[in-house]
Amino acid sequence: MENHNKVVVLMVYTFFFCSMLTFSKQNTLTTIARNQFMQYGDKLVSAAGVFEAGFFDFGDPQRQYFGIWYKRISQRTYVWVANRNTPLQNSTAMLKLNDQGSLVILDGSKGIIWSSNSSINVVKLAVVQLLDSGNLVVKDANSRSGESEDFLWESFDYPGNTFLPGMKLKSNLVTGPYRYLISWRNSEDPAEGECSDKIDTHGYPQLVTAKGAIILYRAGSWNGFLFTGVSWQKLHGFLNFSVVFNDKEFSYQYETMNSSIITRMVLDQDGNSQRFLWSDRKQIWEVITTRPVDQCDEYALCDINSNCNINGFPVCECLKGFMPKFQTRWKLSNWAGGCVRKTHLNCLPGDGFYKYTSMKLPDTSSSWFDTNLSLEGCKKICLKNCSCTAYANLDIRDGGSGCLLWFNNIVDLRKHPDQGQDIYIRLASSELDHTKMHAGILVGVVAFITGLTLIVMVTSAYRKKLGCIRKIFHKEKEDGDSATIFDFSIMASATNHFSNRNKIGEGGFGPVYMGTMVDGREIAVKRLSKTSGQGTEEFKNEVKLMATLQHRNLVKLLGCSFQQDEKLLIYEFMPNRSLDYFIFDTMRSKLLDWTKRLEIIDGIARGLLYLHQDSTLRIVHRDLKTSNILLDIDMIPKISDFGLARSFMGDQAEANTNRVMGTYFGVVVLEIISGKKNSGFSDPLHRLNLLGYAWRLWIEEKPEELIADILYDEAILNNQRSIPAKQIKSDHRKVDAKESEKGTTSVSEENVTRKDSYLVNKQQSAPQHKGSNLPSVCLRVDPLPRKKIGNGHSRYPKRRLMMKAHQLMKVPLKKLRQIAEVSKEVTYVRDRSQAFEGSYDLQKDRTQAIAIGQLVRP
Repeated sequence: MENHNKVVVLMVYTFFFCSMLTFSKQNTLTTIARNQFMQYGDKLVSAAGVFEAGFFDFGDPQRQYFGIWYKRISQRTYVWVANRNTPLQNSTAMLKLNDQGSLVILDGSKGIIWSSNSSINVVKLAVVQLLDSGNLVVKDANSRSGESEDFLWESFDYPGNTFLPGMKLKSNLVTGPYRYLISWRNSEDPAEGECSDKIDTHGYPQLVTAKGAIILYRAGSWNGFLFTGVSWQKLHGFLNFSVVFNDKEFSYQYETMNSSIITRMVLDQDGNSQRFLWSDRKQIWEVITTRPVDQCDEYALCDINSNCNINGFPVCECLKGFMPKFQTRWKLSNWAGGCVRKTHLNCLPGDGFYKYTSMKLPDTSSSWFDTNLSLEGCKKICLKNCSCTAYANLDIRDGGSGCLLWFNNIVDLRKHPDQGQDIYIRLASSELDHTKMHAGILVGVVAFITGLTLIVMVTSAYRKKLGCIRKIFHKEKEDGDSATIFDFSIMASATNHFSNRNKIGEGGFGPVYMGTMVDGREIAVKRLSKTSGQGTEEFKNEVKLMATLQHRNLVKLLGCSFQQDEKLLIYEFMPNRSLDYFIFDTMRSKLLDWTKRLEIIDGIARGLLYLHQDSTLRIVHRDLKTSNILLDIDMIPKISDFGLARSFMGDQAEANTNRVMGTYFGVVVLEIISGKKNSGFSDPLHRLNLLGYAWRLWIEEKPEELIADILYDEAILNNQRSIPAKQIKSDHRKVDAKESEKGTTSVSEENVTRKDSYLVNKQQSAPQHKGSNLPSVCLRVDPLPRKKIGNGHSRYPKRRLMMKAHQLMKVPLKKLRQIAEVSKEVTYVRDRSQAFEGSYDLQKDRTQAIAIGQLVRP
């Protein structure tokens, strides 16, 4: 009997031990079927392993949650929490799909803590699946479609504080918002906070962020591309936004243009919206955009009938035809009360509109809209209503369409940080232009004189224009090749009279506008700025040179135009703008993978080779930089802006020039590879420029640290590892040419006159040497052959020697003077006579490290 009892006890212990092992086993699942469950430690993983779901806590085991996070990102980042308001108090909970088809979370006593409240009795083979988008769905197991219409329930219908690609924010036009972001209470409490990000359906729908019932800021109304208050330039290059707007609801979502891009938008507990982008190289979330962007994003900062301009001082100003309601307060930057009309509208014929450009449209909660009206029709309707105060296009695509009207006060209008759109503010006729009456009298008095003067001016301008054209194109006509001369009025019409909306860039020459010809052809029009340092000579030079050049990697000049002091250059339109627009932007640089960057480098090189060797005239660009490399629809690079270019005869290899500008091709290559701008870069550890930084990494055998944070093919990268070294070695030998006011430019873009010489060159932004009040000064030596320097050294082979400041201080002053006698090209950074004391063995120490890394040893 005793033995029997022992056997029973042993069996019981074995059963409980096996049960504990079974219970503690952690499972990785891809789906959950009916009555199957997940418990603490189990993981539900998406098909490609992008997202993972399971139970978790923030360090307190008494507060357990079921949520979704990124699987491959080391920093645990939660994107959705099911039971955000009802945490579990132990780890015995489970998640299951019950018989009724609802997804439920049960506590240890089998009580329901959270439920999806979905009843799907019709479907017997329902399963739970986590998609690679981060969407947790209940679907029919037999369904092979990934469309949301086939989902019986989905977590994307119940957003938390995170807005993911593919997720939708929705509002019913009758009942209001029902899918929107709600902030967490704090970073470790996912319960619903006070702030929300939602579509406000009063008037024309707009995206607003609120704290309770108080609006904090607005992203604005939808304009066909994006919400009017959002920075278009920062987002459109890698995100695609879309809206569905019908008679029942308004929904908004976005998708990434590249599946490799990992991004999310988060609404924090203070109401700030931040757009994050994951950096694989840095292994961190980088903040790309933040709302509010600045002071002017604060809702109604300047109160009513005013405009907020962050670049103005003060930032608030009354609209034209309005004045501060409280003048004294306004002068003290107290904007309460806003602005009131100087002259009230009288609803009689004669009221007009004042146009504001590049604006974030005002609050649309009291607006009226019509998708079919034209802008002119919109204006007429506004004039018929005494309460109408402003109008604008509803949609800015394809030249604009639709009508949006505002009534009574204008609220939360601001100058847009990059693009924006036009709005027309209604004013009494007397406020539109006080000078109309005076101008009419003046015109009546001097009509005859004006007419006579006009005739003289037109005749003179016409002769001047003909003379200018003949002068500029005389040589081209001799060669049988010239540019087309366009009528100025046609160019003005094509660019909407040089509207800011058409403006796509601006450089030293002047602004560049996008234009559309009558036949639909898109063009780029460069307008010579009257205040530009680059003037008529550069204009003539570019026309003459470009008229003779034809190459796949050179931008094509279509023609030019003149009118008095106005000068225009017309080019083929490059839809992808300039190279710097991509490589120096954290988001847009993701669109240029390693292969594409190599193709761009190759294209630039081919263009330069054509200019230097294969064209009729051998041409040196002299202003090569990333902003002058344009990209066509296929991202093919095209060199532009030949205003500073120099041409040579076919048998000429060198010529002198008094102007050296732009960037060396090697520097451009480094900028493309690294994604860093040479002019603004400073190595945080050694305070080196990009060239020095690249050379240091190459010497230290860490070139991969220079490469931009992009996806690239490792095999391709290994084959191209010599590019940085070649460019750095090349550029270090030429970088000092720009220190001289008068340089020498040869046919090669990389070349300056290579006179072997001694140069003393101050490295910009260099650190001070410890124990010295002098900045780090480098002595660069390219010895002249068969020149005696001293101490028995009669001849050196070609080499370069650079010394740090503390090394240079050891060089006797007498030896420095000997160097000066050998070469006339010694640039003294400052008087260093007190610094050179003691002795210095040039032969012994010439292989020491230098300020910008270790150079090739002699």
